Amino acid sequence: MSEVLTGVLVSASRFEVYERELGVVFGRSTFAWSHEYVCVDSLETELERARSLSVDELADAIESIGFECTRCGACCKAADCDSDGSEESEPHTATVFPDEIRSIQKREEYDWRDVARPMPYGLSEGPEGQSGETFEWALQTDACGDCMFYDESGAASADEPDAQQTGGGECTIYGDRPLVCKTYPFSVALGGTSQPMGEAVDGEGMVRAHECEGLGRDISRTEAEDLAGALKERAIRELEEAIQVRDEYEPATPADGEIVVHDSEGAKSPNGSVR
Repeated sequence: MSEVLTGVLVSASRFEVYERELGVVFGRSTFAWSHEYVCVDSLETELERARSLSVDELADAIESIGFECTRCGACCKAADCDSDGSEESEPHTATVFPDEIRSIQKREEYDWRDVARPMPYGLSEGPEGQSGETFEWALQTDACGDCMFYDESGAASADEPDAQQTGGGECTIYGDRPLVCKTYPFSVALGGTSQPMGEAVDGEGMVRAHECEGLGRDISRTEAEDLAGALKERAIRELEEAIQVRDEYEPATPADGEIVVHDSEGAKSPNGSVR
């Protein structure tokens, strides 16, 4: 198996689907593309395929591949960095939907920016900082690029009854974590859905498995079915979101240092407010 990557680093393939659907090409960020461009059928066709996925067949595939979370925390973290965050690394990048952001906000009355940041693809650096248009949101990160809700010390468990231990740390929003986190390291082979960065290392039927030290381990049927159900839900949600983003999209002209995020609810500023 290839070296395990840190972070749920969602690839730019979904971003390019938006560019294709809308006939636009936004400025490229410093994040390197790690894939070849893939042409897919219409988003509506892919959505029908997602809705017709059999949870039993997905569970069969997950059982065949095998998986047990080892609580290593690799999918919550970017590359190691100094305590001041001085080492350059690509941050943890996990897609989060607007309603998922609001669910997390309610836990601690978080501001939108506490929970999410603009997806980095399509943004460029200028004299006034990052600027440009992008699609969708990613979970917020700390100075090291780790997920903001990953607690390295594990000290949050007393205050967070649903916190999930991950190696030496824990997920402090485990009960409200996004679908992409619930289903990692799996994806489905449908165009328009998000794919973790890096090549799939295993696959069965429609299911693809990506770098994770927990692959190949025994999984119960109940756990496989729960994971399969979440995987189908994620595929449907991602395609419904993509269709809504496409249909709501109106070109913006952000100034230098200004970012516009297009999601299923329209064009927004980085603080989540509608423009």
